[in-house]
Amino acid sequence: MRFVKYHALGNDYIVLDSDKPSVDLTEKQICRICNRHFGVGADGILCGSGGIKGSFSLRIFNPDGSEAEKSGNGLRIFARYLWEQSGRHKTRFSIITAGGPVEAEVNEDGSNVAVDMGQVSFHSSKIPVAGPPREVINEKMEIEGQTLIYSATTIGNPHCVILRENVSADLARHLGPFIERDSRFPNRTNVQFMEVTDRHNIRIEIWERGAGYTLASGSSSCAAAAVAYRLGLCDSKITVRMSGGNIDIEVGADYSVRMTGPVTKVFEGTISEEMFD
Repeated sequence: MRFVKYHALGNDYIVLDSDKPSVDLTEKQICRICNRHFGVGADGILCGSGGIKGSFSLRIFNPDGSEAEKSGNGLRIFARYLWEQSGRHKTRFSIITAGGPVEAEVNEDGSNVAVDMGQVSFHSSKIPVAGPPREVINEKMEIEGQTLIYSATTIGNPHCVILRENVSADLARHLGPFIERDSRFPNRTNVQFMEVTDRHNIRIEIWERGAGYTLASGSSSCAAAAVAYRLGLCDSKITVRMSGGNIDIEVGADYSVRMTGPVTKVFEGTISEEMFD
């Protein structure tokens, strides 16, 4: 099984050969491939197919074997992979995910990719969040003896953004697992702890659904930036600063979001069947 590995600000994914759409991994195989001791090691696996009529389909798997609807870093990585597969002749790609279609554009040397991620929604029925139909803005939750103020969004996958004066990796690791599986989120949720620096900069620490503490996340950056904009704390152009690096976000008046960030190729190789024994 041929693969290529990339990282986007330390968030690493394995791309399986998009010319072989019949690849059908079991949950156990996904976990083994992503394992950093017994497998290749990754924050997820990207399985793409298509290209007919100009669009590609993408399935995104978390390291626990579950499937994600959408991943901003994963989409940038997959677009970079498609650019390389095209012989660097094609730079724009239409990609369909379980969380909706996106348009991606690779810059001339492949180092940065911009993705139109779609429209952010704050409505509980779309995210989803338990309770009456509403926009989930500045609500309270009690977690581990702490009262947290949160806003929830979806950009094809669910997010819970918690505003704090200071954020840290330890905070994300401690509270993230409880929030991810809180009963108000029936499909679980990604979690971002957000600190607003000024009108154009925020800092986030991330607990990713199905993956755990994560150095960087594209969809988390989109969600946090949209919340900062909605709360009036930031203007429409926002740099999201994470432990792995920075992503630039533009939020439209209708909360459509464009994300731009780097992608780095790590290596390519072949997965041995012996690994699954």
